[in-house]
Amino acid sequence: MDRVDHSAAIARALTEVGPRLKRLRTARRVTLAALSEVTGISKSTLSRLESGQRRPSLELLLPIAQAHQVPLDELVGAPEVGDPRIRLTSHQVDGNTVLPLTRQPGPLQSYKMIIPAHRSTPEVCTHEGYEWLYVLSGRLRLILADHDVVLGPGEAAEFDTRLPHWFGTTGHGPVELLSLFGRQGERIHTRARPRKREERQGHEEPAH
Repeated sequence: MDRVDHSAAIARALTEVGPRLKRLRTARRVTLAALSEVTGISKSTLSRLESGQRRPSLELLLPIAQAHQVPLDELVGAPEVGDPRIRLTSHQVDGNTVLPLTRQPGPLQSYKMIIPAHRSTPEVCTHEGYEWLYVLSGRLRLILADHDVVLGPGEAAEFDTRLPHWFGTTGHGPVELLSLFGRQGERIHTRARPRKREERQGHEEPAH
């Protein structure tokens, strides 16, 4: 009985490969011709594979997975779609509320942070890594080496964390931000120009 159930599960998984391949390709706006050129698989074979007329095999799926830059198991064993909501758990780090957004281990990790208004006293530090910050609300004071800038909603900054740095509030309310951090110094390749000190002071003076 178990063998029958196992065979049925395999057959069911194989029938789902074709539609999954088509969803992945169309979501990425890749034509059959373009995919054929990259994989070396003919358009007719790709079309038959997506329609279920061609049985999927490793020699077909491996180049497709490589072309889409996805793991093979995403093509053949994706979990059933359930509740798409992610229930995240926040925790306190040095008085800040930190909500991890990255669900898988990896070189880059993302967080949502809420810094309370009273955390406005600079405590400069250094450590390995590279960090990217995006302000969602409030005003974020960032000290980086000789720079002292204030970022508002919609502004971003990135920096090598081996430089002396600190970020917190200006003392006039909490700050909500997104953070991407790479421990090995990976760059995010999104750079915002810091506003000049004169422009910053025209809005408000940071707390000292």
